[in-house]
Amino acid sequence: MVSLTIDGKRIEVPEGTTVLRAAQSAGIEIPTLCDHPELTPYGGCRLCLVEVEGIRNPQPSCTLPASNNMVVQTNTPKIKEARKFVLTLIFSERNHFCMYCQVSGGDCELQNAAYREGMTHWPLQPNWQGYQVDASHPYIIIDHNRCILCRRCVRACGELVGNFTLGFEERGAQSLLVADIGTPLGESSCISCGTCVQVCPTGAMIDRWSAYRGKETQLDHTTSICVGCSLGCGVDLQTRDNHVVRVYGDWENPVNEGILCEVGRFKPMVEKNQRVNVPLVKKNGSLKAATWEEALNTVANALKSSANQTAALISTRLNTESINAFSQIFRDGLKASIVTSLEEGKFTPSGAQKEGTLADIDQADVILIAGEDLTRDHQVLGFAAKRANSRGSKLVVLNAETDGLDAIAAVSLKPKKGAEGEVFSALTSALAGSISEETCKKTGVSLADLNLAAEVLKNARKAVVVCGKEISNQPMSSKLLFTLASKLDAAVVLPKGGANSLAAARQNLDQSFSLNGEKAVFVALGDDTPSQRLLKKLEGVPFLAVQASYYSPLTAQADVVFPVTAWGEETGHYVNYADVLQETKACLTPSEEVWSNLSVLQGLAGKLGINLEG
Repeated sequence: MVSLTIDGKRIEVPEGTTVLRAAQSAGIEIPTLCDHPELTPYGGCRLCLVEVEGIRNPQPSCTLPASNNMVVQTNTPKIKEARKFVLTLIFSERNHFCMYCQVSGGDCELQNAAYREGMTHWPLQPNWQGYQVDASHPYIIIDHNRCILCRRCVRACGELVGNFTLGFEERGAQSLLVADIGTPLGESSCISCGTCVQVCPTGAMIDRWSAYRGKETQLDHTTSICVGCSLGCGVDLQTRDNHVVRVYGDWENPVNEGILCEVGRFKPMVEKNQRVNVPLVKKNGSLKAATWEEALNTVANALKSSANQTAALISTRLNTESINAFSQIFRDGLKASIVTSLEEGKFTPSGAQKEGTLADIDQADVILIAGEDLTRDHQVLGFAAKRANSRGSKLVVLNAETDGLDAIAAVSLKPKKGAEGEVFSALTSALAGSISEETCKKTGVSLADLNLAAEVLKNARKAVVVCGKEISNQPMSSKLLFTLASKLDAAVVLPKGGANSLAAARQNLDQSFSLNGEKAVFVALGDDTPSQRLLKKLEGVPFLAVQASYYSPLTAQADVVFPVTAWGEETGHYVNYADVLQETKACLTPSEEVWSNLSVLQGLAGKLGINLEG
């Protein structure tokens, strides 16, 4: 620990702490613009200048390490004058016309800093040079007139996401934010995670879907989790007038530490499907509005008459409370012939000696990714792999298909479809000895590539294995992968399908689905999207009941439709890929006739005379 004095206050902090962080830990505010707590200190804006006893010139506190007996002053007349001068220069470089900016009035860190220093006007006129606005991206707009060259977006894109799309060209006041080598953002390598928007301190990068719909300071904030996949990333849901205005990552959540993918950040605003707002019962060949009593009675009577010739499916986007009730009704109560989830048995199995998390990927020096393209699925895991790679970690990618990480992999293995298990056996053998030519023929991978992959894995100090769905759906292949991981003493990260698929699997809802004369089918769809495969399987079913948030081809096929709440309207629990129990919290209020998924199941249980526990 080191001890220093800031503004007369004695503070103790761990060695290596900057003066800025030391001040913040003691509740002393030092203004910043280029600094962000999740990014490496940069020292670009010079707004955080402080005076240090024994040093002639003011020092940037964001990059200055605290040392024993250091004496720091943060608000001397000299420092306040320097800050005002820094702000004056920043305002003069671009066209910061606050009255037209969507973050003006509370969300702009530049404007707020100026007000704190008592600035009411520009001491220097701006240069009046018009800068372009890039609106080519489906979600993000770049207004170069508002840019203060803090490079937060560039650093976040590289350090936090590992994508390195953003950069700067030219120098000084002529510096300009660019994507790739000057490509419009919408045509660039941008992956639409939106991290750049969240860290931007001004209106230079804005989300086009939430622009001018309300400032962060004017919105209601609800801390919840994303249910787009099994990771369970923390989100800050910002709402107004019963609408989601924007979704930000929750920096405090240990699962994702603030990073989101396109599905988590933008899909909740962009996807606007037609809601089911009242119960519907099919009469004379078409669905008609009905009362809840009529709809529940119709379904209960159909399920009673079909006895055990019933199939029931539930979406893994639904919370644990709904999954438990569903299982009790159909498996325990009705003894239905088929009770499963919409994933139909495609859960990633357990069985690895040491299961890992995203944090293990961040700390690994070698990462073996098998059977899943992390640039498409479970993208936040992919971000961890890419940023680890940017720090020197080596990637070994095994995927029969083209993989988005092939370009940065130390070695990319392309086995024959279904021969992945043979590759794992070969690599395990290579760690202890050698690989035969005959083995290579079975895998479809060259001996040189197998030996190179084995060499990379053998030299790992801390290896991590990611077991994707293409492997997890092959029991023997996954077992062989776990054996390889054990030889490497590697943690195995198992992304488990949908948001709550682990909870569903523990209720034995991981069976395959194939109708065999069932008279009735019940689908707890929630706000999920039915697959074409499911629609095909359900054609011609004598009786179909669906609880759904939105109209879809599945509801069109149904005999009864229950209107239910969507993700942002429900509070409930989820078990994520790492077996962590998490909670979603409602931030929106549904219309009067829309029930929660759990309430529908409870109402149906009552009509069937089934007592639910828990």
